[in-house]
Amino acid sequence: MKPRTLLTAAALLAVLALLGWQFRTLLLDPTVWPPDDYVEYWAAGRLQLHGLDPYSPELLLPLERAAGRPTEEAVMMWNPPWTLTYVMPLGALPARLGQLAWFLVGLAAILGSVAFLKATYATSTTAARFGLVLAGFVPIYLVLQAGQIGPLMLLGASGFAYFARRGQFALAGVSAVLLSTKPHLAYLLWVAMLADALARRRFAMLGAGVGVGLVTALIPLLANPDVYGQYAAALRDHPPAEWVSLTLGTLLRVAFGAELFGLQFVPVALGLAWFAWHWWPRRRTWDWAAELPTLLLASFLTSPYGAWHFDLVLLLVVVLRRAGNPAALRLRWAYFAMCGAMLAVSQSGLTSVWFGWVAPAILALDLLPLRQTATVTPLELQAVPA
Repeated sequence: MKPRTLLTAAALLAVLALLGWQFRTLLLDPTVWPPDDYVEYWAAGRLQLHGLDPYSPELLLPLERAAGRPTEEAVMMWNPPWTLTYVMPLGALPARLGQLAWFLVGLAAILGSVAFLKATYATSTTAARFGLVLAGFVPIYLVLQAGQIGPLMLLGASGFAYFARRGQFALAGVSAVLLSTKPHLAYLLWVAMLADALARRRFAMLGAGVGVGLVTALIPLLANPDVYGQYAAALRDHPPAEWVSLTLGTLLRVAFGAELFGLQFVPVALGLAWFAWHWWPRRRTWDWAAELPTLLLASFLTSPYGAWHFDLVLLLVVVLRRAGNPAALRLRWAYFAMCGAMLAVSQSGLTSVWFGWVAPAILALDLLPLRQTATVTPLELQAVPA
């Protein structure tokens, strides 16, 4: 073997040994990187596997405390029951091993999403420029640290854009199923899929999405036939009217009265009205890859609840749409200033509400016009004297 090959092999073995040692340390010491929101998925998955109520605070709390989350109240998994299809495997693992496995799943989902997004929106962009924009996006680190389910949603969105751009609409519909783990954050996508299917008589995307979605929704019933009733009971005992989340609807309730729960859905009505205005002139030439980032951003800004700081990772689709355009370089300082502000907020220990400006800031950056560079057409080239 050549010396270079031997050195490479030795370096690789050293890296693997170091990773193995670090993995053993993390596995044995729960004080290093203590669990955060991950415990809601692990505990719910564990209860579900045993046929117990995954939405019961009384059953969740002892499991979450034993897993290393020092909390006085149970951390609830408010995702709909079909989300249990993705988290039940976690419940089969010890809590700490499941946490590390969940982190690796999230990391792999983000890397896969980045590959999809680069292939869709930035085919001619250098890897360095694309990677720089990616590395600055703070919500990636926030969602991985929290152990939230956002990376799977991001993978669904980026896969949707990738397959739709290539005309593989059934696979796009299958990818969209991952977004149903928090359906309110992409509600305009569901409306658009239905409208496009009816307008253009193309049902492959909608049909594949509904079919796989039904399978995903039925799987939890195998372990716990009462799970949908248990979810309904949890919503009855703790209705969405009690949730204080980072949305425009919440601000309206703060301003005009917390008891006016209907105000929570005023932004949704505005979002639907915007979609009708936006979709109608484009209905015959609708480009899914081009429109998806706009739909996600509009859904996020008008969501009735949720839209927490870790959910902002979904807007990476919006950010990376422009990363491939050389004319967008003039916006780079504004973008990195936004990233620096997000980092400052995250390190200061402020609550999620202090991230409320981020989605509007991303909208502002997305709406800024790009400076077009002058190009020389073939006809102009012919006119240039030799």
